[in-house]
Amino acid sequence: MDRIQAMQVFVRVAEAGSFIHAAETLSLPASTVTSTVKRLEKHLQVRLLNRTTRRVNLTPEGARYLVQCQEILSRIEQMESSLTDSVKRPQGRLRVDMPGGIAHFIVMPHLHDFYRRYPDIYLMMGVNDRQVDLVQEGVDCVIRTGELHDSTLVARPLGQLRWVTCASPAYLREYGIPHHPDDLSQHRAIHYFSANRRHAGDMHFVNGTEKRSLTVNGIAAANETGLYISMCLAGFGLAQLAERVVADHLRQGRLIEVLADWQPAPVPVSVLYPHQRFLSPAVRAFADWIAERVRSDNVG
Repeated sequence: MDRIQAMQVFVRVAEAGSFIHAAETLSLPASTVTSTVKRLEKHLQVRLLNRTTRRVNLTPEGARYLVQCQEILSRIEQMESSLTDSVKRPQGRLRVDMPGGIAHFIVMPHLHDFYRRYPDIYLMMGVNDRQVDLVQEGVDCVIRTGELHDSTLVARPLGQLRWVTCASPAYLREYGIPHHPDDLSQHRAIHYFSANRRHAGDMHFVNGTEKRSLTVNGIAAANETGLYISMCLAGFGLAQLAERVVADHLRQGRLIEVLADWQPAPVPVSVLYPHQRFLSPAVRAFADWIAERVRSDNVG
């Protein structure tokens, strides 16, 4: 027996004072309403209603039970209403981890827009490139770049980042402008290292169907995007970065793209979260928002 439904039927009968009128308002057969109340009384082992040919009256026990049922059903309705409101207006703490480049150059410039839409979300942003354990570390979702290999998480593709090879004008004046990957034997690169990147000195290029990967010598390495960019601006070597991340530097001539015919392959961006039957409204709101940001920034 569905006890909540039985309570609803009993309350409607008590309020209507009639099985027939209650059945009409519930759009149920009168026999169903009658049998539901009988099963409820049998379950409770108490008579709730006195039946006459014209009227249904509450017993003393039925009167007490009615008040309790009305309170319980009201609280259920309030709870469901509050959950519905939370979907319409997501709220609460949301922990998101992401690479530094995405945090500084895609999320941060538009963060006011996020809070205009979702003022009740307390956003906690962690910045790193390592593989975090979402459950163990209390992370709700992560943004990752590159090919994915973790099958235990739900992955939602956001788009792709176009990457460029670039250097400072000072570096290019000293070392010259490379026109082909083979020229890089006479150049040096700033290496980027992380827990997920085995070969920090490798640079990757694509020209049509031809792909090249080669190791370029260098004198320095970084594991944080902001520092990596600063070293490139200071003339320490060539760097490969998402175009969106260095767009202002390229536009203002502080960095210059080289090997435009041999661009690195676009890098996919995804948001990942644990398998859940019902996705948190806050996670859904953030995933929708960041997907919109990636598309609107023309990085894919």
